[in-house]
Amino acid sequence: MLLIGLFTRPVAFILSGLMAVAYFMAHAPQGILPIVNQGELAVLYCFVYLYLAAAGPGPWSVDAARSRNVGPVA
Repeated sequence: MLLIGLFTRPVAFILSGLMAVAYFMAHAPQGILPIVNQGELAVLYCFVYLYLAAAGPGPWSVDAARSRNVGPVA
């Protein structure tokens, strides 16, 4: 859904939370710093998804196409 841009904000927010949980379950017990426990990608993806949740979909997403087609029904 995130790849095509459908429901971008909620999906990216959920994925960000999943990556944070994955980091704390798999990497944090080996050390708190990502450079020590090889959790750099988990932290990177967490913040990228959080950015996408804040920034929203781009102009070529399905969400943008859906919002352009919504108009007054008369």
